[in-house]
Amino acid sequence: MVILKAENISKQYRLGLVGTGTISHDLNRWWHRVRGKEDPYLKVGSVNDRSTKADSDYVWALQDINFEVQQGEVLGIIGKNGAGKSTLLKILSRVTSPTTGEIKTKGRIASLLEVGTGFHPELTGRENIYLNGAILGMTKAEIREKEAEIIAFSGCERYVDTPVKRYSSGMRVRLAFAVAAFLEPDILVVDEVLAVGDAEFQKKAVGKMQDISKGNGRTVLFVSHNMATIKTLCSRVIVIDNGLITYDGKVGEGVDRYLTSGRNKKTESLLHRTDRQGNQKLKVKRVYFQNERNEVVDDIISTELLKVRIEVEKYSELNYNRLFLAVNFIDSNLNFVLSYTSDEMGVNLKELELYNIIELEIPKLYLRGGTYTLRVLITENDTTKANFVDCLENAASINVLSGDLWKTGKLNRKTSTAIFPGKLQVINEK
Repeated sequence: MVILKAENISKQYRLGLVGTGTISHDLNRWWHRVRGKEDPYLKVGSVNDRSTKADSDYVWALQDINFEVQQGEVLGIIGKNGAGKSTLLKILSRVTSPTTGEIKTKGRIASLLEVGTGFHPELTGRENIYLNGAILGMTKAEIREKEAEIIAFSGCERYVDTPVKRYSSGMRVRLAFAVAAFLEPDILVVDEVLAVGDAEFQKKAVGKMQDISKGNGRTVLFVSHNMATIKTLCSRVIVIDNGLITYDGKVGEGVDRYLTSGRNKKTESLLHRTDRQGNQKLKVKRVYFQNERNEVVDDIISTELLKVRIEVEKYSELNYNRLFLAVNFIDSNLNFVLSYTSDEMGVNLKELELYNIIELEIPKLYLRGGTYTLRVLITENDTTKANFVDCLENAASINVLSGDLWKTGKLNRKTSTAIFPGKLQVINEK
């Protein structure tokens, strides 16, 4: 059953001013409305791309958004900062109205859009529980029935009779989420606020949202930049870019689309680099990364498949039978945390005489969250410096996003050292 439907939702803002614009614009709008004509400013406005200079006084934060949500579905909404995600949730939650289009819903909506959404700072935590319940249309008896569960889940028992203005941001999030989740809304709308909570609370919150959707058949709309949580929690995903829906479908493919957006070109050539060592009979030309769909990426979720592709340019004769390759992952403290070497892996690079690409496939990248640089070393005969063919520090960098390593709902911590299996081969792709 469809519980929420968005039809032709668009939202337009005027840049640089508070309100709808100047008096002349308001009069112009009124005159068109009196004559039964369309708002003249709906036809103007630039696309919502925050990285470019405005060429109009108006901007479309959202444009022609259409989708349906089924009862019991957990819908993830992802996109870069400024894409329009929070604007969409505010429209869905009736916090703001759309410029065009309409929202159709069945049942009541509970929203958690910002830290302490809907809380009155002068009221205590307990009083705010009753206030939010009343806003949702619940009776005092219904709220009282849930009160103990809400307070216990939030972990704020000691401060529940203290004014909310004295709460830390984390405590506000805990209580706000508990109120939104336990007052039994038909649709729960959650923005990026969980990022404020600690790891323990995030795990509890994700578990509660799973219970809400699977156990109680309620609907969850979830916005997050944490792709591991999106993959764990959501049954479907929407990708928003510059105010437009660019993908609506399976979670895995949607996350990959988001991580690869704007990164479909291979990195620039490294041949101009002068800080390399070796006789340079052969040079590393380009190093880039691919996911399991063979899409070029700069980001990967911890524990997922990663391919490292190394393109080379040949200049002189080499004994390809005796070539040695080392690929080292280096963390922000300049520690070698992961290493792959051709001799240890039992790989002969003789085919590099015919082709120009070496591919290192890592089935599961067991690195914790963080940014890692790559050192690529190619030698002839052995690893002594005299036999270096090409050695390039900082040949590329990969951003590893924290993942749910043990499938417990808890994301791994940052920084680690480890060596794990991989497959190394020369690719027949000239």
